[in-house]
Amino acid sequence: MKTPPLPLRRRDALRYFSLPVVSAVSSVCGLPATAAQAQAPVKMPRIVSVSGATTEIVYALGAEKQLVGTDTTSLYPAAALQTPKVGYMRQLSAEGLLSLKPDAVIGTTEAGPQVVMDQIRNAGVKVELVEADHSWAEVQRKVAAVGRATARVAQAAALQAKLDAQWAEVLAAVARKGGRKPRAIFILSHSGSPQVAGEKTAAHAMLNYAGLDNALISIGGSANFAGYRAMTPEAVVTAAPDVIVTTTQGVEAVGGLEKFWQRPGLELTPAYKRRALVALDALYLIGFGPRLPQAVAELHQAGLKAVA
Repeated sequence: MKTPPLPLRRRDALRYFSLPVVSAVSSVCGLPATAAQAQAPVKMPRIVSVSGATTEIVYALGAEKQLVGTDTTSLYPAAALQTPKVGYMRQLSAEGLLSLKPDAVIGTTEAGPQVVMDQIRNAGVKVELVEADHSWAEVQRKVAAVGRATARVAQAAALQAKLDAQWAEVLAAVARKGGRKPRAIFILSHSGSPQVAGEKTAAHAMLNYAGLDNALISIGGSANFAGYRAMTPEAVVTAAPDVIVTTTQGVEAVGGLEKFWQRPGLELTPAYKRRALVALDALYLIGFGPRLPQAVAELHQAGLKAVA
């Protein structure tokens, strides 16, 4: 047996005992071998999370000590900022991930590139990537995946039951609100030119869940569009939104609220007349993590208040 280097911490030393040695020690102590083995520390899986949402779930399950790395979208809770970073989830490197010696990598199918994910699997690391379809089922899949990866399946089931109850309560509250739905547009402007959200985006799903109409869909007889596209003054004016939804990061990137409202076209909208703007943290608003019920409730109330 290879002798481990010194100094060696006491809890680490236990890992170098082979089963026969543990049995011998138990005999000397007068304990059954199985009892001594049961007292040996259990090695929990080492986790790298490449999604802000799955990182949140790791903390919600109390498994943060198993985190050996996270991606740059993992900004909540604050403790996640102190974890080793492996880069942006869409631009990962196999070398960076494998250097942390993880037992599992968890995230969504947005993580990549694909060749890197394949290299991680080929190295013997378990990879759990959840399909991102902007639904409540996506959140459920994330919780279940993190539970499996961290060996905390029972805790994940308990968390999911709690979240399901919150989700049902929020949907019921939104459904009780009658009358015309506020018309809204979502503007993404973290960098470069601003974009607006169409169908099949997390932002579009959030507007619907919160009881807001995406005013950019089928405006002026135009066909629906999916994904994000460049924001144009003409489209914004035609959409005539009652409220603008964006992220706090987007407001900060453009230089504050006054600068945000100076974007061409906004000054001719009903939202501008009321200065009806809802800005929430990006991960909270469109990350589809365990705080989704609270985010939907907050967006719903803010949207109603903006047009009251």
